[in-house]
Amino acid sequence: MRRWIGVGTGLAVVWLFVRGVTAETVVGEFVIGLAVGLPIAYAFRRFYLPELALGDRLRGLPYAGIYLGHFGAELLTANVDVAYRVLAPSMPIEPDVIELPLRVETDLAITTIANSITLTPGTLTMDYDAERNTLYVHAIDGRDQDSIVDPIRTWEDLALRIFDEERDPGDPVPDPDRAAETGGESGGE
Repeated sequence: MRRWIGVGTGLAVVWLFVRGVTAETVVGEFVIGLAVGLPIAYAFRRFYLPELALGDRLRGLPYAGIYLGHFGAELLTANVDVAYRVLAPSMPIEPDVIELPLRVETDLAITTIANSITLTPGTLTMDYDAERNTLYVHAIDGRDQDSIVDPIRTWEDLALRIFDEERDPGDPVPDPDRAAETGGESGGE
C-alpha cells in the first residue's frame, strides 16, 4: 500500500475530530474527510521522509517536550524584554548581526532552530549559509552576544536529540571557515 493512502486516511480521521461527529454523521463525514485528505496526501507525497523510523521519532519525543518548554520560557522572557524596551525608550538598543555556526545538519533541524529564533521577539534569522552551515541572526541588542547565543545552543542541543543527528550535544561547534575550505562537509541533507 502506498504511504500517501495511509496519510490521507489519517487526515480523514483527523477530519472526524475537527467536525465533532455524531453516530449518525460519522460515515458521511469520513467520506468527506477521505475526499479532502486523499488528494492532499497525494499532492504532498514527495515531501514524505524516505523512511519513517518510528522508534527514533518516539525517542525524540521527550526532548521535543523539553524543547517546547525552553522555547516557551525564552519566548516569555524576550516578550518582556522587548516590551520594556518599547515602554522605556532610554533602554539601549544596539542591533547587531551574529554569525552562528551550527552542529545540526538536517534541513528539518536547521529550519526548526531558524524559526524558533525568528519567532522570539528581538531576534530574527536573516540568512543561512549552507556551505558554512551557519545562521546569521539579527539581534535587537547585540552587546551581550552570549545572552543571545546561549538559548539557541540549548535549542540546538535538544534538536540534536530530537532529530537523531550524528553529533552529540557535548560536541564542539565546528569552525565554519574550515567547513567552507573542505567543500562544506555539512549543511543539510
